[in-house]
Amino acid sequence: MSESNPCLTCGACCAYFRVSFFWGECQSAGGSVPDEQVIQISPHLVAMRGTEYKPARCNALLGDVGQGTRCTIYEQRSSPCRDFQASWANGEHNPRCDDARKAYGLPPLTPPVQPELSPDRVA
Repeated sequence: MSESNPCLTCGACCAYFRVSFFWGECQSAGGSVPDEQVIQISPHLVAMRGTEYKPARCNALLGDVGQGTRCTIYEQRSSPCRDFQASWANGEHNPRCDDARKAYGLPPLTPPVQPELSPDRVA
């Protein structure tokens, strides 16, 4: 049984944090992030357009936060986006995920419930 990805109905992180990274990730430098999706914020850093100021909302985010979202450049997204994990996605709590969700009135994600093993099911 597959569990649904909570990120597909959330998108809060994409509309809460500044997403900045080394300019070498841009297509013009041999990376994957489309140049038109970034803005230079320092000599060495760029940010995803829309996240450079508060309130932030990445220009690559499509949909409504908390309802249904997707990244229009998912396969080309930056390392901060690739590295960001939803709470409990890898078995660990991510308070930054909770902070972003809270800003949009969304409850924090909870750890998956592990089925209890009855003595007759233990090998």
